[in-house]
Amino acid sequence: MKSLFFDKLYQNKLKKKKKIGIIPPILLTQRVLKLILYHLEATMALDSAKKQEIIANFGRGEKDTGSSEVQIALLTQRINDLTSHLQTFKKDHSSRLGLLKLVGQRRRLMRYFKSKNRDAYNELVAKLGIRDNI
Repeated sequence: MKSLFFDKLYQNKLKKKKKIGIIPPILLTQRVLKLILYHLEATMALDSAKKQEIIANFGRGEKDTGSSEVQIALLTQRINDLTSHLQTFKKDHSSRLGLLKLVGQRRRLMRYFKSKNRDAYNELVAKLGIRDNI
């Protein structure tokens, strides 16, 4: 994404060429501010601290990252982040497509986990606060 403000070097180049005198600051509308805040937060990907917290809460061991419980919990967190993003940016269709793919992936994992260990599945669904519609 291009910077919203001109770089000082670029301003100096333009002044030397005498194409412009002073570059007026860009008026920041509320929509532009939302975009700036969104890109600063970078909520699409989970940061490592949040990931480690989820792994500690749902993993079977300290370094357990591949179990179904952990994968479902990580996908749920990403789905929740994308859902809040899409409530702000209603026309972001590429993120909506990514959200649908994540929901399908979580659904498949939940179906597998339910077939292998129903008691742990029910506990996980209650802990995550998601519906059991599989």
